[in-house]
Amino acid sequence: MSVALDARLVGFARALRGHGVVVGTSDVVDAGAAAHVLGLEDRERLREGLASALLRRAGQRQVFDDLYDVWFPSAVGDRSHGTFEAPPATLPDRRSRAEELRQQLARALADADERALDELAARVVAELGALANAATTGSFSAQQALDTLAPQTAIAGALARMQDAAENAPGGSGDGSGGSGGTGAGVSGPAGGGGFASRFSRDELRSGVAAFRRRVEVETRRRNAEARGAERISRYAVRPPADQTPFLLAGPHELDELRSAVGPLSRKLATRLAARRRRASRGSIDVRRTLRRSLSTGGIPIRPALQHAKPHRPDLVILCDLSTSVSGFSRFTILLVQALAAQFRRVRILGFVNRVDDLTEQVLGAPPGSDLSSAFDDLSRMTRWHRNSDYGAVFADVVEHHLDAIGHRTAVLILGDARSNHTEPQVDMLREITGRARHVSWLNPEPARMWGSGDSVALLYSEVVDMHECRNLAQLRDFVSRLLPV
Repeated sequence: MSVALDARLVGFARALRGHGVVVGTSDVVDAGAAAHVLGLEDRERLREGLASALLRRAGQRQVFDDLYDVWFPSAVGDRSHGTFEAPPATLPDRRSRAEELRQQLARALADADERALDELAARVVAELGALANAATTGSFSAQQALDTLAPQTAIAGALARMQDAAENAPGGSGDGSGGSGGTGAGVSGPAGGGGFASRFSRDELRSGVAAFRRRVEVETRRRNAEARGAERISRYAVRPPADQTPFLLAGPHELDELRSAVGPLSRKLATRLAARRRRASRGSIDVRRTLRRSLSTGGIPIRPALQHAKPHRPDLVILCDLSTSVSGFSRFTILLVQALAAQFRRVRILGFVNRVDDLTEQVLGAPPGSDLSSAFDDLSRMTRWHRNSDYGAVFADVVEHHLDAIGHRTAVLILGDARSNHTEPQVDMLREITGRARHVSWLNPEPARMWGSGDSVALLYSEVVDMHECRNLAQLRDFVSRLLPV
């Protein structure tokens, strides 16, 4: 292979590592061997070969594909061949150009012409996605191009074209016979009658529009990588895997991906927690019995005797901040704990903003995976006077009204960013909670470098309890599997 391809493979592997994909040196060597065997003629074949060498989890495939399109682009340059027009300068011109491109999109969707869709995506990026200000000269925006084009509005035009094609085809229903042996029961083409065929065609076109959006995004990253460099675009323009997405920055799409991961993740974690409990039930070494056994092996303790501990399941109390700033993180963690509730003898869920409310029945009484928005969105019983977090008042509320839920078998899990809006932190109340519990852990969704900044009292609280950075699903999974007391 050429030196340029070797360097590109190394850069590609570095970009994967930057997005949380574990890629070792031996994996890069395997990828190079795969590229040597497969050759560079078939780009999709090379994609699958590199994926088999570099990936270990199915959840990493999306970030792999996005980075592959940056480091191994499908083309170089603008791919115009003299067919692209200059970006329109005025708003009316942009609207007129967008209407023309929408008509072409409707035609390509109706014909299912993959090549035409690829060429059209390149043209949309070049003509509608070019950024005009001097600081971004040579760069493109997929969002700008898609907002201007509004590709979803091309579905109706594509449906009309499909219906016209069906009616004009031999044996079509353009003569009003129904096209089904004169019974009149058939559907007059893909869009006819509003029946099953029409709905099926519309769903296919929606999928086609979604695929076209992805084409535009891929083309935009390719053009920007040429202008700004593949490393820069890999770092800032490629979404990380779902398990690396920060809870505090997750949008609706990312939150949906996280919720869909709760079921499989909870099953894996339940198996790990059960295994940990079995290992813990073996107990410590019984020195007296071990020495007695060693007499049969010349005094060498080959077979240690264990004091079997009585197996038990701890209680779990979750104290979770449901204020606006961290509600997404708390809600997702509660959904995970709901799925793991069987691993504990008793679970108590206490939500708060600046006042504590018991949510146990609403959360654990609901079927797994059900919508718990009503339980989380009703903050009226969690607030007094204002809607800002007040951790000191919350800890005092727990000591006054909910301390009976905490005992020597209880593991307390606090979820929140420890930003108390400059109110009294009430550290002595947190110490009283810690003194009664078996173990107290605090999961903070903010990076550790931000603890203690502004109104954060995380560093003060971390002197009393074990505080862990928990910014994404990967860190939450590690905490539950390794550190959650069971």
